[in-house]
Amino acid sequence: MIFATLTIVIYTIALLLIFLYALAQLNLLFNYLASKKHIDDSAVFDFSNPDEIPFVTIQLPVYNEMYVMERLLDNIALLDYPKDKLEIQVLDDSTDETVKSTFDQIEKLKLTGLDIKQITRTDRTGFKAGALKEGLKVAKGEFIAIFDSDFLPKKDWLKKTIPYFKNEEIGVVQTRWGHINRNYSILTKIQAFALDAHFTLEQVGRNSKGHFINFNGTAGVWRKSCILDAGNWEGDTLTEDLDLSYRAQLKNWKFKYLEDVETPAELPVIISAARSQQFRWNKGGAENFRKMLWRVLKNENISTKTKVHGVLHLLNSTMFLNVLIVAVLSIPMLYIKNEYAHLKPYFYVMSFFVISTVIFFICYWIMYKNIYGSGVKNFIKYIGMFFTFFSIAMGFSLHNSIAVLEGHFGKKSEFIRTPKFNINSLKDSWKDNKYIKKGLSIHVLFEGLLTLYFAFGMYSAFVVGNQGGDFGLFPFHLMLFLGFGYVFTKSVFSKV
Repeated sequence: MIFATLTIVIYTIALLLIFLYALAQLNLLFNYLASKKHIDDSAVFDFSNPDEIPFVTIQLPVYNEMYVMERLLDNIALLDYPKDKLEIQVLDDSTDETVKSTFDQIEKLKLTGLDIKQITRTDRTGFKAGALKEGLKVAKGEFIAIFDSDFLPKKDWLKKTIPYFKNEEIGVVQTRWGHINRNYSILTKIQAFALDAHFTLEQVGRNSKGHFINFNGTAGVWRKSCILDAGNWEGDTLTEDLDLSYRAQLKNWKFKYLEDVETPAELPVIISAARSQQFRWNKGGAENFRKMLWRVLKNENISTKTKVHGVLHLLNSTMFLNVLIVAVLSIPMLYIKNEYAHLKPYFYVMSFFVISTVIFFICYWIMYKNIYGSGVKNFIKYIGMFFTFFSIAMGFSLHNSIAVLEGHFGKKSEFIRTPKFNINSLKDSWKDNKYIKKGLSIHVLFEGLLTLYFAFGMYSAFVVGNQGGDFGLFPFHLMLFLGFGYVFTKSVFSKV
């Protein structure tokens, strides 16, 4: 009975935390819908008046980007902005032959009149944060635009973002990520699905009500004085962007999010790359929770509602841990339910929490409808995409939970870059990419075991009880089986 009691308590707490997170998402949905009723009448710069155009520095933090470096620089060179008010810093921490090829390309671009320079370091202290901080020391711009190597801003990007800084309170303008290889595979589709939700419901939902949002590490512009006022870049977490974002907003800087300005980028096309990116994001989120929690709670200049949303925002990645807990304990709970008849009222009450899934379903449908349109055909496609996404997301829950626990317990690790591929079609090959991490993590073995575990969960539905089984959790276990099975088989058979 002690085991049953402990299982019930932990299971209930995890379910309640997921439900709380779902309610927060529902609130963001209401905020998002309300924001569509307002017209943005922000001031604009007069780009015909040279005296009004501010100086901008573009920072391109790169590290061994053989396959996308040429594309990146060629695209940046096309930005429509006065050359005498634009500086481009290639913050090149590379350790391979791309240092030379990048230098050669930069020299050619200089001949076109671009103010572009390559800044290299022999010591990668602070990783990306360290490179950005190093470049900032000599940056000439009043505003600092940042792009990762796989991002391709459109020609008018600066003219669509810089005008918002007319408002002296704004420290950051962030744009929405687009996905140039969204339909490459199931893996890229579910990544795009998750990011689209973040860049619509979450960013707009928070920003429209003045709650804290985050600069997403790329495709945004900082006011240089905001960076310095907030304490500059720090490399003590794996998500330096989230860290600086919170420090800036705690000092009363405002952020402006532009849903209508899309910045295309490339999604990871192989599961090892997606795993490394997910690990860094989720561990960094937990690290920032440790670093920022008390600063948010103690701040007297922000509302209670903003504090609640801020704490839940910082706990985003921890939801994977709650999902894993609920998943693993759901099978013992199935047996407990059928062993202890007097607990039936408890299970009737707990069935209410299926509403969390309904909330997520509604929230994500609004996002999906905005991109693909409404109608029966799109709704049917959405249903398939929703359950595919949630299954695979749950399949990542062990991997991401390990990242979260490392973050919460303060285990330090290096900033592992996500390999870039420059792939747009299935005909393109990624197998010769020299940056792919070879070998399998021990985590993959446990994902295989969990696949079998949830197969047992489906079997259990047929054998528990005295009246022909209990199938209430069967769909949940099926999704877990498919999700962990996908992550396991993809990891093993990709051999990367």
